[in-house]
Amino acid sequence: MVDPPPPPDGIAVTCEGLTRHFPGGTALDGLTLEARTGEVVVLLGPNGAGKTTTMRLLNGILAPHGGQARVLGLDPWREGDELRRRTGVLTENAGLDDRFTARENLEVVARIRGLDTQEARRRTADLLERFGMAGRADARVQGFSTGQRKRPALARALLHDPELLFLDEPTSGLDPAATRDVVELIGNLASERGRTVVLCTHFLGEAGKLANRMAVLFHGRLHAFGTPTELAGELWTGIEVRLDLGAPAGTDVLDALGRLEPVQQAVPTDTGALVHLHDRRAVPAVVQTCVGAGADVFAVEPREPTLEDVYFEIEARSAGHQPVASIASGSIRPEAPGIRDGRP
Repeated sequence: MVDPPPPPDGIAVTCEGLTRHFPGGTALDGLTLEARTGEVVVLLGPNGAGKTTTMRLLNGILAPHGGQARVLGLDPWREGDELRRRTGVLTENAGLDDRFTARENLEVVARIRGLDTQEARRRTADLLERFGMAGRADARVQGFSTGQRKRPALARALLHDPELLFLDEPTSGLDPAATRDVVELIGNLASERGRTVVLCTHFLGEAGKLANRMAVLFHGRLHAFGTPTELAGELWTGIEVRLDLGAPAGTDVLDALGRLEPVQQAVPTDTGALVHLHDRRAVPAVVQTCVGAGADVFAVEPREPTLEDVYFEIEARSAGHQPVASIASGSIRPEAPGIRDGRP
């Protein structure tokens, strides 16, 4: 295998053409992406998309059948031990030892990580307190619920203050309050402490709160990579505006809007109309047109596409074998032609 070049300054993870096969098929096919230092990159996709395989490859647990990568400046497969000393990992199944208490699970790992006894105990106590497990610190984890297991598992990943975190479904099984706390913690690790996070999740709302950039995978292939705003700009042109007219827009209003050149489409809603525009600068003309057609305009709400809109549009285009852009900022090149034709 040819040595990959060192990553540019400020790049924590970079991979190109990363491929991994299993007896049942190809789990990852030519993945190219990057993660900058201090950002959260969210891997999205259904089960079997290649998300967990990606994290295992980047942390040196699996060897690739093709491609190359640098993680924290290291080759994951030749310098895996050194790399894993600088990374923290949370697997979907937590991986705790049922014979031990929550405290023992953390303290044992802390000692393996090289912390002395006193420091291991201090960090263990602090993290169990932070994750609301101080009251059950000395209970065996065998009887813990999924959510209770997840908390010490995440605490264990943070024990040695890693530079890079690989988190696989970190909020799965948690109650709403615990989910909120974990999402806030992950965001703070990136924004305030400069830690890099590669996160797998099925929860789009969670991804929307955390993602600096998102990578959407289906069947082992990367179909899109970039910020939600970048991806939305590739998928659609213009902007969607919701008008509150106090009642469904009548024929006169819809016809008048349809004659405006910037209007792509205008459809009635229960309280007014939904208007698709080529350019947000046309919003004042839309309001004037509605008033000129005899309608009262109570509110105008421009609606930017959400992460959910972006994800499901990419999924639909992928299923329909339409071209979907793999967009990236910086040095990573797109793998497929971008979408320039507006909505399908």
